[in-house]
Amino acid sequence: MPSTPPGADDAALFRQAIGPVRELKASPPAPAAPKPKPRARMAELDESDARQAFRRGHDTPPLESGDLLAYRRDSVSVRSWQRLRRGEISAQEELDLHGADARTAEALLRAFISDAHRHGLGCVRVIHGKGLHGDGAPVLKNLVDRLLRHRADVIAFHSAPPAQGGAGAVLVLLAPTRRR
Repeated sequence: MPSTPPGADDAALFRQAIGPVRELKASPPAPAAPKPKPRARMAELDESDARQAFRRGHDTPPLESGDLLAYRRDSVSVRSWQRLRRGEISAQEELDLHGADARTAEALLRAFISDAHRHGLGCVRVIHGKGLHGDGAPVLKNLVDRLLRHRADVIAFHSAPPAQGGAGAVLVLLAPTRRR
């Protein structure tokens, strides 16, 4: 008996045992996992740099409770600046930081400004209080001033007029959102 290599007739035996077969249509490949959303790495780096600059910002003299907060970028027109100072631009949202410690207030303010900018708001009011009950300089007022100055989405801010909170609140003008 001639020796046949093992497995030579296995395919023939298999086909004989199975019988006639029909080929199945090839199924489409499974969808690939979705690509992750791109991260705004430069914005994250800017935010990190702003945090570091904010923490180093203690070299400026602290504001007193009666001092006005004021900041304007060159891109803001004089007319818009005057309207903001007079309180003629209405605030679309408001954040009250009364009673918050500095760490909580910083986190709340960062999230509030980011959300307001993302939702396309033009002007918001932040109530920080006058700091009359503290041991010295008003902590929240100084925190708000330093943080807002370092935000790319803030183009101007000014203490609110007396009817809207005076030296205990600030009106913040946000940069318009860019359409993609």
